[in-house]
Amino acid sequence: MQKRADWPTLQFDVATTTRPPCSDRKRRLDTRIWQVMTKTRRETTEMSTRDASNLPSLFKRRFGREPELFRAPGRVNLIGGHTDYNGGFVLPAALDLATFIAIAPREDNLIQVHSVNFDSDLTFDLDQPQQPAHDWSDYIRGVAVGLMNSRYCLNGADVAVLSTLPIGSGLSASAALEVGFGYALLSISDQTIDRLKLAQVCQHAENEFVGTHSGIMDQFISCHGVEGTALLLDCRSLEARPIPIDPAIRIIICNTMVHHELARSEFNQRRKDCEDAVALLSTKITGVFTLRDVNLTQLREHAGLLPELIYKRARHVVNENARVIDAVLALEARDFVTAGKLMNASHESLRDDYSVSCRELDVMVELARKAPGVYGARMTGGGFGGCTVSLVSTETAKDFTAVVGPAYAAATGLSPTIFTCYPGAGVGPAHL
Repeated sequence: MQKRADWPTLQFDVATTTRPPCSDRKRRLDTRIWQVMTKTRRETTEMSTRDASNLPSLFKRRFGREPELFRAPGRVNLIGGHTDYNGGFVLPAALDLATFIAIAPREDNLIQVHSVNFDSDLTFDLDQPQQPAHDWSDYIRGVAVGLMNSRYCLNGADVAVLSTLPIGSGLSASAALEVGFGYALLSISDQTIDRLKLAQVCQHAENEFVGTHSGIMDQFISCHGVEGTALLLDCRSLEARPIPIDPAIRIIICNTMVHHELARSEFNQRRKDCEDAVALLSTKITGVFTLRDVNLTQLREHAGLLPELIYKRARHVVNENARVIDAVLALEARDFVTAGKLMNASHESLRDDYSVSCRELDVMVELARKAPGVYGARMTGGGFGGCTVSLVSTETAKDFTAVVGPAYAAATGLSPTIFTCYPGAGVGPAHL
């Protein structure tokens, strides 16, 4: 697919904090917090994981001083499943759910982190080599290593983190953690912040340190989210433009409350499948470096080159790229029926060709589509559990939960979390 010549490029302001360059400041890392919505802390049993307003006072009790506050949003992807690491197109929106960071600089090289959601602590020295521990701390250490390798001068910090994002739900809690901490730690280290570079450092940390071979979408939207819009992102050029969400529609997210542990290994396998398809197709088609470079006619013409499974993986990606562009055109034309049909087709393709759905996601999607005023519904995120996203008429959105929630509980025995997404801004200072 070729980028349309009439697409204007969104010129993002490079977020800068005009601070002096580091002199002999020490280096430091950042930290990550996952979220478990049912846990509370021993110190503050009254603090809900969805109430970030008490985070500053918690920090002060724990560390004895006032913190600076930051937030980084999660995301929902309206359409464009598994296209980002294939150099394709996606249409994510930043959420109002976020990871919140309270942070203050230290005089030494230590990073001390408390996770409210996990009720756990982490301490490490920035001057010591960091290796993956194969747990939640890898997100912290990985971003820190990435920032230091990018020649940022970092100093130690005390940190408390709290997330209102559900873990393992496909709403990019990990990217919000990476981006939020990267931004916060750079801010208190008097470093100039380039949002695009921060997104790239965080993606690299997830790929190389954590071991999940994801694309750039999650970190990009957490850095660059624009209030009231989704972003059409070209994951090859990293050009983007905002697509306003019309007041006549609502974006509704349903958490199936299911997370399958095989998600990471299967995710990496899907990426390998796509790379295998590219390796075979490039022997016959000039200029193929990713599946972004292949159109459907070419794929069909050379189908005999590919094993059946690899062909199905490639067919999903090629068709999904086209669906993203068509969905943007439909939304801009206020043709919500067509946009919804494209979302439906995306889910079928993710289920049948890419094999990343599961029973609970399929049940939720089918129930959502039967609700009044729903234009379309699909899984969102990497798959194997997590969330669905539905495009719903504003007039009927208020009735959606009452219709879908009980039906899903009856079908699965699980009580879903259902909420309306109001697209928000990207990472920055928090005002609690």
